[in-house]
Amino acid sequence: MEEFKEKFIQEPFITDESVVIGLLMLCLGIIFYTSSIKNGFWSKFYKYVPGLFLAYMLPAVLTTTGLIGSEWNKLDELGEPILNAKGEFKVFGSRLYYVASRFFLPAALVLMTLSLDLKAVFKLGYKALVMFFTGTIGIIIGGPIAILIISAISPETVGGAGPDAVWRGLATLAGSWIGGSANQTAMLEVYGFNQKLYGGMVFVDIVVANIWMALLLIGIGKTKKIDKWLKADTSAIETLKEKVSKFSKDTERNPSLTDLIIMLTIAFVSVSVAHFFAGYLSPFFKTFITEMKNPTLKNSLAFLTSSFFWMISIATIIAIALSFTKARNYEGAGASKIGSLFIYILVVTIGMKMDLGLILDNPGLIAIGIVWMLIHAILLIGVAKLIRAPYFFLAVGSQANVGGAASAPIVASAFHPSLATVGVLLAVVGYAVGTLGAIITAELMRIASGG
Repeated sequence: MEEFKEKFIQEPFITDESVVIGLLMLCLGIIFYTSSIKNGFWSKFYKYVPGLFLAYMLPAVLTTTGLIGSEWNKLDELGEPILNAKGEFKVFGSRLYYVASRFFLPAALVLMTLSLDLKAVFKLGYKALVMFFTGTIGIIIGGPIAILIISAISPETVGGAGPDAVWRGLATLAGSWIGGSANQTAMLEVYGFNQKLYGGMVFVDIVVANIWMALLLIGIGKTKKIDKWLKADTSAIETLKEKVSKFSKDTERNPSLTDLIIMLTIAFVSVSVAHFFAGYLSPFFKTFITEMKNPTLKNSLAFLTSSFFWMISIATIIAIALSFTKARNYEGAGASKIGSLFIYILVVTIGMKMDLGLILDNPGLIAIGIVWMLIHAILLIGVAKLIRAPYFFLAVGSQANVGGAASAPIVASAFHPSLATVGVLLAVVGYAVGTLGAIITAELMRIASGG
């Protein structure tokens, strides 16, 4: 998607990834050190601001100030922007997020799922699915309502005709916010949005989705108060957390070097197997789906062509299978702690993708995105209040839609490492319904915009 950006992105001061990773780890070091101080200012500060939120925001501040960046354009020796073969700005970028999401994320899922009690997960009940699909409906109805509201204030913001029609571009957002990048790409193909304008939609996706994730993380620090207001029944979640905590305590031991090596072996061999099979399954389904005659079915199954989808799914299946073996005993040696470390590394690389200055880059489109996400949030809160669903289900149900498999387990594990798998399972459902839900959203937005 980078190649379609028209805006020149300033080259950051530091582009050497070996230096950038040091700065990101410095952020984590500062957060964990200050959060370990039991008295004084810091203890009061972390009572209201979760460390995970800071791990997300500090790199964003570094990106916003121009110190680091996830992507940028370069100037040639004459001071002119370097262009690609299409005459568009050539984008350079860091591979830190790619490495973290493709290697550390699945490794974290494996390690944090080793002690999984699958029966206890199923006992979480129907509310998890209700909140997930409530989030999906919120995205579906939020798009057209946002267009109607913004069109009354600024008609030109939601205008355009043919391939330039704004609703066509917003359809790609619907694909991303219900499913993931594969669904987003499918929507770009289905509605033929002008690819030269696609970068603007990518900006909206990045800004709004990341602001929403930040708010969800802040809410985690106030979970008890929120659950009390929702009058939520948290017994099933607490039971699952207690079971995992008890198992961890019963098997707790000081990890030896052998333990650490074996845990990393389990994690990264599983990741390797997941990548291996994803490398075969993704092109197989791509060939199979490309030959389909029915365009609706073809695009609805687009997520099956995503290697990321298969990689995450296979890693999760392996992890669940291992939870029935003696490998689960490595929880006592700190398996979930290592997994949590990998999650934090992923979070700081996500944070460095967020340029807070983009909020003012295209205020009209950003306004649509914010109104859209607000409707999504209001519906989630209303249904959670109605069925007395815990904040955990609200946050993870939302993020499984908006953030997908890359960030849903981050939010879930912030409640407890044992809950990360719940985020992944819901995100996989999001992949499955993403394109169909996005098509419904797009058609409603077309009607709302008079297209």
